[in-house]
Amino acid sequence: MDPIVDPAVYEAGGIPHEAFAALRANEPVHWTPWDNSRGGFWSVTRHPDVYAVSRDAATFCNGEFTNLFELSEEAKAARRSIIDSDAPLHTRLRRLVLPPFTTRKVPDYDGATRAIAGRLLDAAAAAGPTDLVAALTEPLPIQVFVNILGVPAEDADYMVELSNQLVEGTAHREPVDPGGYGNTTPLELLPFNSPASYALFEYGRQLGERRRAQPADDLVTTLVQAEVDGDRLSDAEFCNFFQLLVFAGNETTRTALSHGLLAFMQHPDQLERLHADPSLIPTAVEEVIRWATPVLHMRRTATIDTSLHGTPIAAGDWVVLWYASSNFDGTVLADPLRFDVGRPVNPNHQAFGGYGPHHCLGAHLARLEIKVVLEEIVARGLRVEPTGDPVVRVPSNFVHGILSLPGQLVSR
Repeated sequence: MDPIVDPAVYEAGGIPHEAFAALRANEPVHWTPWDNSRGGFWSVTRHPDVYAVSRDAATFCNGEFTNLFELSEEAKAARRSIIDSDAPLHTRLRRLVLPPFTTRKVPDYDGATRAIAGRLLDAAAAAGPTDLVAALTEPLPIQVFVNILGVPAEDADYMVELSNQLVEGTAHREPVDPGGYGNTTPLELLPFNSPASYALFEYGRQLGERRRAQPADDLVTTLVQAEVDGDRLSDAEFCNFFQLLVFAGNETTRTALSHGLLAFMQHPDQLERLHADPSLIPTAVEEVIRWATPVLHMRRTATIDTSLHGTPIAAGDWVVLWYASSNFDGTVLADPLRFDVGRPVNPNHQAFGGYGPHHCLGAHLARLEIKVVLEEIVARGLRVEPTGDPVVRVPSNFVHGILSLPGQLVSR
């Protein structure tokens, strides 16, 4: 299997930087064999090309779906969310769900985020050697998100469990129990072919019904009441969006924070820079996100015969944007394999989906959570140290996840 798509490669050592560097230098539009009807897809690996394809939604669409699953028309209809749609549907959905995620609204979440981060950091520091995923990076984003969504706090662990099951689905292995969580839906109709998607749909549906009957000051209420020119989310659209929020809002931030802590273990001088100069925290946030690249790729589908770098691409071909490569493109980023908390933000990373209409809706919230954690680490004088046990990575070519990060937070 091509190393850039082999889940075992990511499980063993993370992003295969050498393989991507060779492609950027010699074959920036690379035919990658894959088990689909065309026998593979085009891998786009350079920063400028990922930027160009991301912005050209007319030529490279999302509506044929963005993961490496080949779907029937029935499955597309059942799974479709804001990510897997094009204008005008995408424009409509984004208008309805955008208000809670704007730069004006997200600062309202600072207080709750800071309280959660402080509590978890203090407990992790007191614990001594621990698993920093279990102690900090896993509970923090989901606790923040359930607080915003209006999910009862006692259900946070259940949301983590379901999110973890969805990540398992990205390894392209059949679930052990297709009937898990009471699922009776054919797996191909569920995101990531996972019965955990059914569980999230059902949980979201029930919570949405409760909020329609008894509104509250939370995101679910905002979404079920959202209206633009008389238009509202349908029940199916709301459930799909709820599932997406729990997965994306939890998993991507968890992954970024986990890789950030690992980076500070491996490059302690960079954390010392933050302690000496906290004004570097905003650029450190962007460097953590770039370094982590929580989502390794997204797929587009060519709508017409076209070409890129002189390589002909036929209508219907899959075109996969490898953020895991573009975020380390040495032609636009100086010394890209160096973790540098002072790295200039121009040109910016593409970890939030590049640019164009599908730039990540929750980017501002993810930045807020990472910023708050770094600020609270600095405020407490904490350092991050490894304990010698191995890091356990997710066997996935889609989510750049870490399952376990042995380490400790120490105060100096």
